[in-house]
Amino acid sequence: MSPPKQALDDILSGLQERAKELLCLYQVGEILRSQEDPWESRLQQLTMAIPPGWQYPDVCMARITVGGQVFESSGFVETPWVIREPIKIRGEEVGTLEVLYSEERPESDEGPFLREERKLLNTLAVEIGFQLTHEELANAWDTWQAALNLFDVKDGQKWKVIIDFLQRADPQLLQRITRRMLNRLRWKGAEGLDSIPGFHRFPGEGDSSSDENRPLALQGTGNRQLPTDLIFRIAAQHFSEEEILSSVQSWINRDKLSFLVNTLEWQESSLGDITDALGRFRALEMKEEELPPSVQNVLKAALLRRFFTDQIDFINIAKGLVDLEDFHHLAGHLIHPPNSHGKLGGKAAGMFLARKTMERMEEEYPELAGIKVPRTWYIASDGSISFVRHNNLEDVYDRKYLEIEEVRQQYPHVMQVFKTSPFPPEILNGLTLALEDLGDKPLVVRSSSLLEDRTGAAFSGKYKSLFLANQGSRVERLAALMDAVAEVYASIFGPDPIEYRAERNLLDVHEEMGIMIQEVVGTKVGRFFLPAFSGVAFSNNEFRWSPRIKREDGLVRLVPGLGTRAVDRLSDDFPVLLAPGQPGLRVNTTTDEILRYSPKQVDLINLETGSFETVLLSDLLRECGNELPSIRKIISLVEHDEIRRPGGLGVDLTKADAVVTFEGLVASTPFLRQMATLLKVLRETMATPVDVEFASDGTHLFILQCR
Repeated sequence: MSPPKQALDDILSGLQERAKELLCLYQVGEILRSQEDPWESRLQQLTMAIPPGWQYPDVCMARITVGGQVFESSGFVETPWVIREPIKIRGEEVGTLEVLYSEERPESDEGPFLREERKLLNTLAVEIGFQLTHEELANAWDTWQAALNLFDVKDGQKWKVIIDFLQRADPQLLQRITRRMLNRLRWKGAEGLDSIPGFHRFPGEGDSSSDENRPLALQGTGNRQLPTDLIFRIAAQHFSEEEILSSVQSWINRDKLSFLVNTLEWQESSLGDITDALGRFRALEMKEEELPPSVQNVLKAALLRRFFTDQIDFINIAKGLVDLEDFHHLAGHLIHPPNSHGKLGGKAAGMFLARKTMERMEEEYPELAGIKVPRTWYIASDGSISFVRHNNLEDVYDRKYLEIEEVRQQYPHVMQVFKTSPFPPEILNGLTLALEDLGDKPLVVRSSSLLEDRTGAAFSGKYKSLFLANQGSRVERLAALMDAVAEVYASIFGPDPIEYRAERNLLDVHEEMGIMIQEVVGTKVGRFFLPAFSGVAFSNNEFRWSPRIKREDGLVRLVPGLGTRAVDRLSDDFPVLLAPGQPGLRVNTTTDEILRYSPKQVDLINLETGSFETVLLSDLLRECGNELPSIRKIISLVEHDEIRRPGGLGVDLTKADAVVTFEGLVASTPFLRQMATLLKVLRETMATPVDVEFASDGTHLFILQCR
């Protein structure tokens, strides 16, 4: 049962308000980060950019007060309909952000203001305060650099200039830098530290005779104020000018990132907190290579843990491939409940690692440069828990302990309960944003559970993946997407995955279901939408039909249309089998074998009926054969008991007797070379055999999944 039309209309109306808020955030961020205008000019611009984000923009005004300066929207007047947020720098209030209505409006959550508008105001105040801090530090650094160029500062004395400016710009930051310098001197075993008031060497520094069986005495400088000048004078005796300045710059950059490090390391941080912290990091416009390698590794490892998995093998491989910007992109396409601590799941992790591997290796292997990944949105794994709790369905978790026949018998009822249950508002809003971004191209809703694609338990085909035509009105498209997501959630409790888990002693392992919402790769042909071809490729060939084929030559199962007929083993049809490492060796060589074991059916999406369908290849060719992408590379013609590739364009494929051979694809395209390279690179990078699902729209090859 689809949600009532009025309810969906209300949701879409509410979403228009969220879209205004997002646009407001985007414009404010652009103004704050612009370096073309003076800071005061940017603050004035903000007073004009903020009102359009509110529910009643025609009567909305904004005022920013910072450091005794006041910036107001044009025509600003004081009214009683106002909300305020303090602007803070390093925890100290330095100003105020206010939003007012010039006329009375209906009561809402907080006077005439929405609850979401209070959150938006808080976010804007934080952004302004953060940018103020950034401006202060940037100005101090620029002034210091200018001073070095303007004055004849003696070699070995430049550190005095930066210390002077940091003392005025941020004394607390200077103390943190001083302590780091002291630690570096201590680790070096530098002479002269005994002259620092209150300094004591730790037992064991320069002395190996400390008693290992007693607690060490508490010694050191503690948290007392450190003598910056003295410590840096000692540093100048042990480090070069360049080393000192490089260290200070590195520590300043690290200090700027303390908010991100703290957010990632604090276990209570939600995905929303991490997303906000990533946005703030991006606003800094700091180049990743400016960060010390140790900081880069800390951030990448923490982000991989929070988004994907705690498995150390995955983290060790991935952190050498990823950039921090990758996680900002992920966060911008992630749907999650409030205070989410979910992950993206096994399929998402595999796809992320495969994409980054291709990007990193395409210079060495040019064949990888043309391989793409479809646009994708994600629902965090605890979205499934949020859905269950929202509908009071917690008793469904007990079903995995029932006898498997009882699970099988009750599963249709569980499925219908899920499909008729509403979604939590935050998930619903996220799904609508995803639809706005993805447009009306057909979609596939893929499971991405925490247990999927684990080593030794791939769960291949156990959970649902559903294709959507994604046609009709926004309300109809949203209803269809919700229905598909609910069905994938219900598949957690299906008999096949529960039996599979029981066989591998995984019933007691906590399971959550992430979701990937992907564009379907393909082309519109008449009333149908389908890829030119699809399939699944294995780095290890376990079906070697010739002694000349080695295991590492790989295996490709290839079909026209959607790849479901290549992934699922079917009794009524066959894929074409190829070994990328031995492209000339075919399973079927005689005419009778080729005709008998070739694919005769095609899976596709019927855009008119909005359904996933299977059609005979002969019928598809008769209806639109000449329009099918790359069809001349996919089929061969059958004439007088002989099979040959289509010749010139004069052949009318709607009337031809054809058989799927993929001869043209093998002979005249780089497809098999691409697959061989891809499988080799992924196998070597991940240090384990892999299999990938793929599809082609007739022009580009896309990777859909990597296990």
